[in-house]
Amino acid sequence: MKQRTPVVVNILIIIGLLIVFYYLFVQSYSFLASPYFWGTVVISCILAYIHSAIGDLIENNKFKKLSPEEKAAYLTEKKIPYFKRLYAAAFKKQSESEEKDILIDHGFDGIMELDNQLPKWWLGLFWFGTAFCIVYISAYSFTDFAHPISEYEKEYKEQIAAVEIYNASQPPVTIETAKYSADNIAEGKELFKTNCASCHKEDGSGGIGPNLTDNYWINQPEKTLFKNIFHMDWNGSPTNPAMRAFGKNGEVSGGEIEKIAAYVYHINQELPPVTPAQGGAAPQGTEAHWEKE
Repeated sequence: MKQRTPVVVNILIIIGLLIVFYYLFVQSYSFLASPYFWGTVVISCILAYIHSAIGDLIENNKFKKLSPEEKAAYLTEKKIPYFKRLYAAAFKKQSESEEKDILIDHGFDGIMELDNQLPKWWLGLFWFGTAFCIVYISAYSFTDFAHPISEYEKEYKEQIAAVEIYNASQPPVTIETAKYSADNIAEGKELFKTNCASCHKEDGSGGIGPNLTDNYWINQPEKTLFKNIFHMDWNGSPTNPAMRAFGKNGEVSGGEIEKIAAYVYHINQELPPVTPAQGGAAPQGTEAHWEKE
C-alpha cells in the first residue's frame, strides 16, 4: 500500500497553481488583494481536506486487510519523513531481483532492456507542463496576456504619455537656448523632409527655395549659421512669403526647429555643397562669413 502525500503539501501545491493561473489571466499580482482569489483558496483548501479525509478512510480500510508483516512494513515506511521518502522514490534503483521482474524478453549486443517506470519527478513535470500549456493557450486566446500587439500598444501609449509629461516639464526651446547637437541630425532630417523638402529638396540642394548647402544666403539676421537657420525657420523670410514663419505660426515647436537647424547645419558645414552641375540650385544672396559656434 502506497504512502499518500500530506494534505499540507497538497494545499501548498494548489495555492502555487492558483497564483500561476490567476497571474496568467490578470497579468499582475493585484489579484492577491481580491476576495475572489482568497475565496478560491479557501474553497480549494476545504476540498483538499475533504479529499484527505476520504483518503484516510480508504487507507484505514485497506490497512485492516494487510497481513501482520505488511502492516509492520507500512508503519515503518510511514515513519520516514515525507520529503526524504519522496527523494528516495525519485532516484530509486532496482535490486537484481526486481530487475528480473521488469526484464523485457529481447535485447541487442548483450544489452537487455528493462521495463522501468518513468521517474516521478519526470511525470510531475510532464503533467504540470501539460496543465500550464492548456491554461497559457487559453489565456493567450481569450485575454491580452503575452499578446505582442496588445503589449506593443500598451507600451506605445506609455511612451507617448512619458514624452508628453517630459515635454510639459521642460522649458520651450528658443533661439537663445537652442544649441547644435549631432544627435539631432537624424530626427532633423525627417522633420526637414516633412516641412522643408517641397521647396529645398530632401538633400537641401534647392528648388523653389534656395540652395542650403552652399555659403550664399539671402537673409543673414544672425551672426552664426545655426542661429540664423533657427531664426529663419521661426520667423520666416521678410523677402519671400513662401518661407513662412513655421515657429511663430505654431506649425513646429522650438525643439523641432532646433533639430531641423542641426540637419541644415550638417549639410551646409559637414558635407560638400551640391553645385548647379550636380543638380543644385544656383547661389542666391551674398556670401556669408559666419562666426564660429
